[in-house]
Amino acid sequence: MSYSDLREWIAALERAGELKRVKAEVDPILEVTEITDRVSKSPGGGRALLFENLKGYPGSQVLINQFGSARRMNLALGVESLDEVAQRIHQFLDVKSPEGLLEKIKMLPMLADMGKFFPKTVSSGPCKEVIKKDGFSLLGFPVLQCWPKDGGRFITLPCVITRDPRTGKRNVGCYRMQVYDERTAGMHWQRQKVGAEHYREALRKAASAGESPASTQAFASAAVDVMARTSGGSMLAPSDQPSGRMEVAVAIGTDPALTFCSIVPAPPDVEEFLIAGFLRQQPVELVKCETVELEVPATAEIVLEGYVQLDELRSEGPFGDHTGFYSLEDQYPVFHVTCVTHRKNPIYSATIVGKPPMEDGWMGKAVERIFLPLMRVTIPELVDVNLPVEGIFHNLMIVSIRKSYPGQARKVMNAIWSLGQAMFTKVIVVVDEDVNVQDLREVTLKALNHIDPERDIQFTLGPVDSLDHASRLPDYGSKMGVDATRKWPAEGFTRPWPDEIRMDEKTKAAVDSKWKELGID
Repeated sequence: MSYSDLREWIAALERAGELKRVKAEVDPILEVTEITDRVSKSPGGGRALLFENLKGYPGSQVLINQFGSARRMNLALGVESLDEVAQRIHQFLDVKSPEGLLEKIKMLPMLADMGKFFPKTVSSGPCKEVIKKDGFSLLGFPVLQCWPKDGGRFITLPCVITRDPRTGKRNVGCYRMQVYDERTAGMHWQRQKVGAEHYREALRKAASAGESPASTQAFASAAVDVMARTSGGSMLAPSDQPSGRMEVAVAIGTDPALTFCSIVPAPPDVEEFLIAGFLRQQPVELVKCETVELEVPATAEIVLEGYVQLDELRSEGPFGDHTGFYSLEDQYPVFHVTCVTHRKNPIYSATIVGKPPMEDGWMGKAVERIFLPLMRVTIPELVDVNLPVEGIFHNLMIVSIRKSYPGQARKVMNAIWSLGQAMFTKVIVVVDEDVNVQDLREVTLKALNHIDPERDIQFTLGPVDSLDHASRLPDYGSKMGVDATRKWPAEGFTRPWPDEIRMDEKTKAAVDSKWKELGID
């Protein structure tokens, strides 16, 4: 089952007993967070919450914790198990060139299915029920202040839509936005995210504007220069800062598949609208914006249109983050709103992050399960992956491999560090295929028994998550890999390797047969 919009999704949650309507007055300043935090940390993640009586915002509603359990993640994607999605991905990746007419005919249904995934542009949609090109205010929405030391109110679950100035491809990312005033907000796209790369492409293009298109080298030199002088767009150049605008649109309150896709580590050349169509098994309908050359989901509850200036950065933060600590103030682009469109009586969709477990943990585990087949395309020896929630997904990755040659665990570590957002992984632990990586007790027992720390731990330097407050520099630091596989003579290990303690099957069967008469239970 798929959902055309947020309202269908809310109705489905209610039918499934997964939604609690909160009718008592609640303040969007801190109180919504405290309530949601208690619910999300209850067994199984609690229920989704729809706040219907928000202090200072009569008639407004806030949906939160919509993805905050295993069952709701499955419901959001219309499956009984996330393995169903992973299997569908595997089937598409495993397609072989057909030989003969019969095999070609057998492929037709799959090709027809693929046609359902591509987004389609429609003339209008519910997000255009109210159009405001003037007289609007971001402060008119019940935007949350989540934690006491936050720098202000933050839009926490936006689908931020940008277009690559070089290729024209669109991206949908989830980047928090600090509301500064009625018409401006911070655009916290972390340095290595696709939205930030689109911003850098706009900088490169602006810096090369005076160069002759016939001179490829001059174009490239101008781009290299502006990246160096602005530290990749994270600061303004001391002089000759390129100016200009990059258009941005923000959709709030989309159908669950699209909202989920805004956080997935998709390949940069694959549009999230297409991935959402794959998950929904039906295309995402888009409408053209009123004031910018972008398309937005037709059924979104709220759409913000606008731009960022290439020569404007502003202090953003602090913000209570999914690390369990406040991310510190830093300089980010400013989003200027030129138009607001929304449905009548729009439902504001939000999330909160903080010390796990919380809603984002369930979303992260879904990414882990669904994208394992994609990881295996590059790392075919990969058996399974576990990103423990307490490791906040970029601090610890445990992987099991089918080991075939010396040093393979280190090859896998480096391959993972080269995979998109996996480059942020602070610690990678590699174990053999006979270790269940989902059982942390087994991993701890075998990994710590199997390593000689000096021999089996390696360090490397590279990009780290912008939220890593312990790194030596912002966005740059060290990472650690642990080879906890069994060591071979070909790797210089010549000592005997002991057998693992296991009871024989005959004794286990004998005890099974007399267990009741023992009276132990």
